[in-house]
Amino acid sequence: MSLFQRRAAVITGGAQGIGAAITARLKADGFRTIVLDIAEPQGGADVFHRIDLSDAAASQALCADIAAGEEVTCLVNNVGIVAPAPLEDVALGDFDRLMQVNLRPSIICAQAFLPAMKAAGGGRIVMNTSRVTLGKELRTLYSATKGAAQSMARTWALELGPHGITVNCVAPGPIGTEAFWKNNPPEAPRTREIIENVPVRRVGTGEDVANAVSFFCAPEAGFVTGQTLFVCGGVTVG
Repeated sequence: MSLFQRRAAVITGGAQGIGAAITARLKADGFRTIVLDIAEPQGGADVFHRIDLSDAAASQALCADIAAGEEVTCLVNNVGIVAPAPLEDVALGDFDRLMQVNLRPSIICAQAFLPAMKAAGGGRIVMNTSRVTLGKELRTLYSATKGAAQSMARTWALELGPHGITVNCVAPGPIGTEAFWKNNPPEAPRTREIIENVPVRRVGTGEDVANAVSFFCAPEAGFVTGQTLFVCGGVTVG
């Protein structure tokens, strides 16, 4: 049995949108929540560190400081940006930018907090990926980073399982974040089409995603690792 206990949880990109919902839920679950983000949090975090996670050196230094002062037993790699473009228009500069934001911080954070998790006899790592890993137009780079995160999670699950550390992915979509509604006005025909194509006939909420993250971060979830849970209202079925 895993010795994992709810101590401190680090949430990258946990200030707004889905990240804020995850932060609020993990705090309600009993974690001390530590948010790393470039934006001001919408509220709820116990500790907030303003950081540009694309800066590798600054991220490594901050995570080392956190690891020295906090008992981190949970890591949620949530930070992510999107650069929509058809294949012909994909910019190589965006390739580096998305890898540096969407993927590299997961490695930096995991390396910093794994020693404490191993010493504690257990831990939880959750990647917030996306349904785009199954295919979606205009998402060449975004899907590449999220697909890489899911593959990385399976590798980590094998390596870290003997230490009582589980690694899983939550893959949302479509979720009614502020950005979603800005790009998809509620009464627009395209928005209605999106909703009608979701089997449960609604878009998801940040809380829907946070519920799934909460499960993977629970002590009772110690026998589930290397998995991807699609929180998508059924759009990935069929």
